[in-house]
Amino acid sequence: MSTALWIVQGLLALAYIAAGGLKLVRPREQLVASGNFDWMKDSSDAAVKAVGLVEILGALGVILPWLTGIAPILTPIAAVGLVVVQVFALRIHLVRHEHQPLPVNALLLLLAAFTAAGRFLS
Repeated sequence: MSTALWIVQGLLALAYIAAGGLKLVRPREQLVASGNFDWMKDSSDAAVKAVGLVEILGALGVILPWLTGIAPILTPIAAVGLVVVQVFALRIHLVRHEHQPLPVNALLLLLAAFTAAGRFLS
C-alpha cells in the first residue's frame, strides 16, 4: 500500500506543479488564447495566479512532509486541500458547460482522496 501511495503522491505532485506553474508563469491572456482554459476568461489575473499558487503548495504538501518526516500530518491535509480544489474546478466547469476537463478533474479528485485516506490511516 505504501508504494501505491507514493506513486499516487508523485503523480499528484507532477500534475499540480505543471498546472500551477503554468498558471504562475504564463500570462492569463496567453493561457486563454490557447483554448484550453476558457474558465479564465471570467477570472482576474490575481485569481489565476492564486489558483496556481494553491496548486503548487498542494503539490509540495503531498510530498515533502511525509518524505522528510517533518509534520507528516500535513500530507493528508494537503491532499484534502487538493480534493477541495477539484470540487471547485468540477463546479466551475459544470456551471460553464465545459465537459472536456471533467474526467481529468474527477481523476485528480479520486487520486487526492486516495492519498488523504491512505495517509490519514498510515
